[in-house]
Amino acid sequence: MRRYLSALILGAGGIAILLSLGFWQVRRLAWKDGVITAIEAKIGAEPVALSSVTAPDPAYDLYRPVTVAGRTTGEEVLVLSGKKGQGAGFEVISVFETDDGIRILLDRGFVPEAARDTPRPPVALEVTGNLHWPNDADSYTPPPDTETGLWFARDVTAMSESVKTLPLLVVARKTAGDAQGIVPVAVDTSHIPNDHRQYAITWFSLAAVWAGMTAFLLWRIRQRKN
Repeated sequence: MRRYLSALILGAGGIAILLSLGFWQVRRLAWKDGVITAIEAKIGAEPVALSSVTAPDPAYDLYRPVTVAGRTTGEEVLVLSGKKGQGAGFEVISVFETDDGIRILLDRGFVPEAARDTPRPPVALEVTGNLHWPNDADSYTPPPDTETGLWFARDVTAMSESVKTLPLLVVARKTAGDAQGIVPVAVDTSHIPNDHRQYAITWFSLAAVWAGMTAFLLWRIRQRKN
């Protein structure tokens, strides 16, 4: 009887812990889905003129849709990137001078590697996009290459310091007047990890395996007694 009790305690305890972890992940999934839904609603909201956004705040104004008119200055930062179906390339971050005379950063979109050295002279643009302060870099991201001017991640503060603009980035969703072969890469939620469903399935699967192992152990104990 003692062997049965020990096996039952071990089995029930393990199953309970694994199930609790699975249900915790289910709750996290519901929370993350809510966060992503709220962000998507903010991204797709009616845009406002950038000039009406007073002192843009990275926390409050992240993903805010805006419109802005002005012209590029010819200065730009290229960020190593890639696009499905096109391979490696670059994100073109242009210095953009608004009609109000403010210098900001404009993420115009993607160009393939072959277009790296294609001239992109100043051009007047009307842009609809989203304010963004991306956090692309991590501890493994190399610093910008000073010889080639190539960046390996978007860093709004560092990029704005390098080209003397406000630390403000508009990621273009739609651009009127841009005929320089740049494909806008609009802000979306694809960069936000949401693996809680897979985690929940893993914990529930482990609980099922643990239950099977417990049943097998009880059967073995019974067999030995017989």
